[in-house]
Amino acid sequence: MSLHPELETFLELITLGRMSGQNKPLHALSVEQARVVFEQTSLVLDPDPPKSITVTAVLIPTRDGKTIRARLYRKTGKVSEKLPVILYFHGGGYVVGSLDSHEGICRRLAWYGDFAVLAPEYRLAPEYRWPVAVEDALDTANWLSKQGAAFDLDSAHVVVAGDSAGATLATTLAITSVKHPDWMEVKPIAQLLFYPVTDTTRLRASHRDYGKGYLLESETLEWFYQHYVETDQRSHWTISPLLISDIPILPPTYIRLAKFDPLHDEGSAYAQLLQTHGTCVQLTVENALTHDYLRMGGIVDEVDNIYKETILWLKSIQSQLNF
Repeated sequence: MSLHPELETFLELITLGRMSGQNKPLHALSVEQARVVFEQTSLVLDPDPPKSITVTAVLIPTRDGKTIRARLYRKTGKVSEKLPVILYFHGGGYVVGSLDSHEGICRRLAWYGDFAVLAPEYRLAPEYRWPVAVEDALDTANWLSKQGAAFDLDSAHVVVAGDSAGATLATTLAITSVKHPDWMEVKPIAQLLFYPVTDTTRLRASHRDYGKGYLLESETLEWFYQHYVETDQRSHWTISPLLISDIPILPPTYIRLAKFDPLHDEGSAYAQLLQTHGTCVQLTVENALTHDYLRMGGIVDEVDNIYKETILWLKSIQSQLNF
């Protein structure tokens, strides 16, 4: 299957811009420039996310005495209901991305389902290198366990979720909840992983085939990793969960990939690893899309169906758990 027509047109415009000296890839920019460019893409990719969402600002304390911002999203009309929670971590290679860049994703997840969505703004590299992002994720989960009830959140029914590097943080929490239960008070009921980073130590065929010209580029990935972590640390399971030596059985897992994505092969390998070791996995590949499609609701109509299908899967998990 070929690229989705609207997405192909969008990529052609990017290519034309580069030929004229504009639209440089993120790895050709400074960190500050890359962050600005990434934020601006949200205005193009998803300019009109659902409006009937109540958004509450939250401050979450971290283990080093600081606080990080977070946003809590819930469908208007369900403000006073106690709701299960999707704990969502934005993508961006640990270097770019923010609450604003992924506002549309969080609004759509809250709109299509009967979940509240809690999105923390974990600290980014290179100012904060590994393991700060992981620690911020853990601190957010433990805050949710202690303080969730004050915000009408059901911390007994939490789904960890994210896209790209954010999906890596989500699966790190899922692994931690089983492997090191004393580190984390929340016990996720499921995980949603959209085009996750699972192995930062090597390149696979999808890097060769789709590592340039398909939005996310392999050189950009390497640029992210160099800012985030030392080379000799990349095999740690919180950075490259595919390389974990003793993967436990994890909560039911929903993995959704893109064919035209350098991360496709490692995401597929991670799904296989989980299945082989006893985790229930739902794997879907979007055969006409690229990395970052969750943020493309404004240019690819089919993205709405991805959210709807994701929520249907979550409802099936709720049904199995009888809540």
